[in-house]
Amino acid sequence: MSFPISLPALKVLQPLGEFYVAVLPAEVLLQVTYSDPLRIVSFSVTGEYELKGHQRKLVQDRLKAIGRYIDTVEAAFPNSIILAANYREDGQLEEDERIRWAVKFSSDNGAVGTLHIPSPNKVAAIVDGQHRLYGFNEASMAGRLKMPLLCAIYLDLPNPFQAYLFATINYNQKPVDKSQTYELYGFNLEEEPPEAWSPEKAAVFLCRKLNTDPTSALKDHIIVAAQDVVEATARSQKGEWAVSTATIVEGLLRLFSSNPKKDRDLMHRKELDKGRDRKLLINEAPKDKSPLRKYYLESNDLLIFTLTKNFFNAVARVLWAGSSRSFIRKTVGVQALFDVFRVLCKEAIEARDISEEFFSRRLKICKEIDFTVDFFEASGRGRQRIRNAIELKLGLKQLAEIDEADRPTYKKTCGLA
Repeated sequence: MSFPISLPALKVLQPLGEFYVAVLPAEVLLQVTYSDPLRIVSFSVTGEYELKGHQRKLVQDRLKAIGRYIDTVEAAFPNSIILAANYREDGQLEEDERIRWAVKFSSDNGAVGTLHIPSPNKVAAIVDGQHRLYGFNEASMAGRLKMPLLCAIYLDLPNPFQAYLFATINYNQKPVDKSQTYELYGFNLEEEPPEAWSPEKAAVFLCRKLNTDPTSALKDHIIVAAQDVVEATARSQKGEWAVSTATIVEGLLRLFSSNPKKDRDLMHRKELDKGRDRKLLINEAPKDKSPLRKYYLESNDLLIFTLTKNFFNAVARVLWAGSSRSFIRKTVGVQALFDVFRVLCKEAIEARDISEEFFSRRLKICKEIDFTVDFFEASGRGRQRIRNAIELKLGLKQLAEIDEADRPTYKKTCGLA
């Protein structure tokens, strides 16, 4: 597109003010917009300071991740990029009519008008969506810069209101529940061949199987997001333990992918029926050292399931029996067990013995650990302490590697000499 540019714009009137909805190609937006980062511009002798801008610092890793997503065949950006037009990068209102953006209507009460962008001058501040837009600089697929993007454009919106709008949008956003997100990844598992499953989809499949297989110790102990919260609370009151889908899926993912999002984006460069396959990752992401990576790439989900099921069956036999107060049956305990499993699964494969008995023999010595003591708290630190205790008992870690202040407690709770 060459300047000047004219295109349709829809007027939207809300309490904060009037804005216009329009569609612009990414390549045009990259020319005419800028990011206004939050920064200190001056200090006073009393220690007070003046702030300008509102945007967060651009994160290069995030831009690269978005660029990979843009290169996929399923790239979609339905949310609008919010712009504040007619302010220069120095924060001053642009008054030159040869540069100012404007919307004109054919009638006084019309809702659809025409947006005019006279020149490529950067006079549109990005209020929200900078990473989405600048991710296009990291995309490599031909033609992606021409992708049309939905924009909500404010004209002459003062800087304080730009900052207010940014803060309000980002403060009020509530992340989607992780378990629900993972369940949605696996929504159409039956419609895709297993070879085309991204790491998230493979992990969701395995999680569902662990929760439904009658020979699995995890059967009916994994809460899905769709279940009523009341049901989950009732379980807890009855002393029945359960962990979230997210806990299991994330534990499984770490067995065969160190960067699931990157793997998914690489696979989704291909259409489902035009070559999408896990084998695409053999050459594209060869540095992944996850312990069961080889079997994921071979679509050997049965081996991954069997290993995981047998490990947790052994855990149930050796470590989960007894008091319901034990931290080893809570989320931090299951997370720590997955940490240990990453090491033990490699031992099992090297020994050519992936049976439940192998893991039971290996874990038997850990039965002496008292996981009910408050030292193993329900927190990130508690997860590490549970992992340390098991690894100390298994000889995978030495007491000298533990914080000196904690050594007496580990010796007591683990029965170490």
